[in-house]
Amino acid sequence: MDSGTRPVGSCCSSPAGLSREYKLVMLGAGGVGKSAMTMQFISHRFPEDHDPTIEDAYKIRIRIDDEPANLDILDTAGQAEFTAMRDQYMRAGEGFIICYSITDRRSFHEVREFKQLIYRVR
Repeated sequence: MDSGTRPVGSCCSSPAGLSREYKLVMLGAGGVGKSAMTMQFISHRFPEDHDPTIEDAYKIRIRIDDEPANLDILDTAGQAEFTAMRDQYMRAGEGFIICYSITDRRSFHEVREFKQLIYRVR
């Protein structure tokens, strides 16, 4: 590994006793399961009902590369009426998970659009 490359999870070293914080943004069309995936990860439960999200933020303490880390997850709205908020989410994000539904081909095709949007904003 060259000196300019760092393994995943060790982006920036933190002072002793402090945990690194990672900002993760969940993206995807409305109704594809972004909130369900987030809730499954955070609380180990799968919500049965769909409740459309405008914006929800979650924090969880995890270990990355055997070091304590704080994961700040932003669960974004997938509905078109909230697209104005997306640029702001993406500027602050350090990692992105783009979700789609295997039963909705349109949501799969939107993955490319979300990826291009991330590149444009960042």
